[in-house]
Amino acid sequence: MPRIGALVSKKPYTFVAPDEGRLWPRVLGFLAPSFLRKKYGVTEVEIRDINRLQTLIQSGNGILLTPNHCRMSDALVLQILSNRLKQPFFTMASSHVFRGSRWFAWVLRKIGAFSVNREGVDREAVKAAIDILAESKRPLVIFPEGALSQANDRLNALMEGVAFIASAAARKRSKRSVDGQVVTVPIAVKYVFKGDLRQAVEPMLIEMENRLSWRPQQKLSLVERIYKLGHSLLTLKEMEYLNTPQTGDLDERLGRLIDHLLSPMEAEWLDGKSQTSVISRVKELRKAVLPEMIDGELSDIERQRRWDQLEDMELAQQLSLYPPRYIASYPTVDRILETVERFSENLSGDESPHPPITAIVQVGQPIEVSPTRHRDPGGEDLLAKIETSLNEMLDTLSKESTLFEADDSNQHEDITQQADAT
Repeated sequence: MPRIGALVSKKPYTFVAPDEGRLWPRVLGFLAPSFLRKKYGVTEVEIRDINRLQTLIQSGNGILLTPNHCRMSDALVLQILSNRLKQPFFTMASSHVFRGSRWFAWVLRKIGAFSVNREGVDREAVKAAIDILAESKRPLVIFPEGALSQANDRLNALMEGVAFIASAAARKRSKRSVDGQVVTVPIAVKYVFKGDLRQAVEPMLIEMENRLSWRPQQKLSLVERIYKLGHSLLTLKEMEYLNTPQTGDLDERLGRLIDHLLSPMEAEWLDGKSQTSVISRVKELRKAVLPEMIDGELSDIERQRRWDQLEDMELAQQLSLYPPRYIASYPTVDRILETVERFSENLSGDESPHPPITAIVQVGQPIEVSPTRHRDPGGEDLLAKIETSLNEMLDTLSKESTLFEADDSNQHEDITQQADAT
């Protein structure tokens, strides 16, 4: 997950429009498989039901692709889908990814990415997205979760803006009386680790245990070590912010700490606690806190206070993205690797790849977007239909993960008991 320093710029936001050329997407797309292997350990990309997209493209429809977003490699994996279709995409990307390396920003723009300012109402980005769909320029990719989940088998709450853009584009297209329609196509991306789990996670576990001044806990089973680390990391944050370790199940403890972090800021900036998802709560707070930081008219003391608040917001969002009983409910190799990778990244900043990983791209059934209302002819909300489709595909794909081979025959039962205890 990007650090706060990468998410905030002292410069005012300027919309970055996509490049509409077709040469660079082909050239840079040729390099995508090599970059996926070296940077993210993704050695193979398997695409299923690609014919659904081929048919839609040939029919001249406005196509909105709505993939889940669990790893930083997702955009590149979708570039492989673009390569196979021989059809470049446009992609809506958070503005912070354009504010780092100039070379990286140039590459993003050349392959069709354009910026969206998530700390405000970005009318230019919304207009660009609506025009792309209404005019069938190219398939448009929007990650509807609005943030990286880092939990492949779980979907965050979807952002309302996705349905608004799709519906507005359908209305605009209907007024032009052209053939075809606007459709959304949910895309499920699933990563499957094909290597030796213990060999992959052991160095990370030892590094984290050393950081906590522990001896390597190799006498414990792998899952016991993970639960012990997770419990300790959460306890450290409780000690830092609440002054004492907390009791209760994991849901209660996480919720208590998240509210402790966000509620005072919501009282200051938003006149009270929001009832929406943690990601939405953080988004609203950032919209209130950031503008004056960018304008540069704050005292040093006030600027530092707001930096501290931004760091607390990021922590709250990170905490919200740890699904309770994620390993215990279905102890797969992939869930275990994901969890250890997240611990390592959050504690030490380590983002080393762990190949070999196969990315499975499941193309979902197209969903027609009504030009007259946010609900489809069957009466179900468009966003709910996207969410249902993604959840169903992710649930099916989760069964392709290998179950962890426990250290003894009682290990799987112990996992559930440990989860209930923590």
